[in-house]
Amino acid sequence: MTIIVHHLENSRSQRILWMLEELALPYEVKRYERDKATMLAPPELRRVHPLGKSPVIEDTDAPGASGPCVVAETGAIVEYLVDRADGKLGAPARRDDALAYRFWLHYAEGSLMPPLLVKLVVSRIPLLGKRVAARIQPMIERHLDFVEASLADHPWFAGDTFTAADIMMSFPLEAARGRAGLGERHPNATAWLERIHARPAYQRALAAGGPYAYARART
Repeated sequence: MTIIVHHLENSRSQRILWMLEELALPYEVKRYERDKATMLAPPELRRVHPLGKSPVIEDTDAPGASGPCVVAETGAIVEYLVDRADGKLGAPARRDDALAYRFWLHYAEGSLMPPLLVKLVVSRIPLLGKRVAARIQPMIERHLDFVEASLADHPWFAGDTFTAADIMMSFPLEAARGRAGLGERHPNATAWLERIHARPAYQRALAAGGPYAYARART
């Protein structure tokens, strides 16, 4: 089995490399660079998936498939890989932890990432962009306070066990530390970031993926 990861620099796809390293699944990386003017993904990615986004994976030996299985969207890929690894890094056995796992797995992209992305985009617009970004920041702060409180009593998002939910939460919190105010007021979230960055699989994924500005970003 080999999984091909279509990996865009400085993007959500870094989580997929980390996930594969944690699962010890064999993979290959096909790297793509952003357009220097627009910072968008190159058109070559459309040959892999019609949306032209990253991450996208190709599983060359998917069970029951007649050819390579192409999977897009970070959350969908993460769930696919949990299944591929017979449940490793999936939902914990304890019911409350399993519910937390499912919540954070989807919260990362469904609730936390949208305001962060909006702030990133509008902050590039002269004059008006700064005013709009300032209006969005209180919403982001509400999310960061919620995350901070959720990490007060346990080390990982699904309780005492590291899971794929932690992998999903990595990108938005890394982005928030660099660009949206996550810092000294959020010691639990900051300590969580330090824990994930210290994991050997995370470090191997950085080496495999190339430039990734968010891993060591600071406010």
